[in-house]
Amino acid sequence: MARKDISESSAEQLAAAFRALSNPNRLRIYQVILEHCRAHGHADLAKVPAGCAFGDFMQRLNIGAPTVSHHVRELAEAGLIRVEREGRRRYCHTRPHMQATLARFFEL
Repeated sequence: MARKDISESSAEQLAAAFRALSNPNRLRIYQVILEHCRAHGHADLAKVPAGCAFGDFMQRLNIGAPTVSHHVRELAEAGLIRVEREGRRRYCHTRPHMQATLARFFEL
């Protein structure tokens, strides 16, 4: 099988993602978001919030709001997730492009 080289931009994206996911809490938060999106799909935000709410992380992972905010910000800056606001609530969604980039890397 021919080896596929990783482009420079993909390598930068992957390095940022792996740095973000190297923290156990961020890895667990990302896993919760992935599970939520797989279970609920990406519904129309105008109808129903499709993302995973911050409260879900605090409850499932037993970590406080400031810690969740910090880790979610790191995941978003790494391009792994996007955060949407609905009123005072924030919802996290996966970024399908980054999921595909990660999947391609692990298929090498």
